[in-house]
Amino acid sequence: MQHRRWPARVVTYEFPLLILEAAFEEDIQHDLLGTIGCGTLSTEYYWLNRWYNVFRFCEPDKTLKSFYCNINLPPTFDGEVLSYVDLDIDVLVQPDFSYRVLDLEDFERHSQLYSYTRDVRENAQGALRELTQLIEAREFPFTTPTE
Repeated sequence: MQHRRWPARVVTYEFPLLILEAAFEEDIQHDLLGTIGCGTLSTEYYWLNRWYNVFRFCEPDKTLKSFYCNINLPPTFDGEVLSYVDLDIDVLVQPDFSYRVLDLEDFERHSQLYSYTRDVRENAQGALRELTQLIEAREFPFTTPTE
């Protein structure tokens, strides 16, 4: 089932990393982020061999607003459409690099409901550990934009 869809431009595709850019064409209400205003810039980092992705949200003047990360099955990309299955766990990272892990209870509930395999559960937890290590070390892509 498709949950969201949006247009984006491929900036870089050097396997396994795919970087996309998009701009919000209308205001979006998000449960955790509040209103994402029209014109907000999104740089999206997808690794086709990793169990997470990272969105860097910036104001139109490129001031960093936040990073938003999803734990997901490794995405697929057919040259035109990128798809992934979100596993509910999210990480919200503020401009000062403080962060909150979100929706662990949703992941646990869905693990039971959809009978996630042990492999899926372990990879999701491993992805969360890797992601938080990148944030804490301020390693790519958790740097402020230099443009």
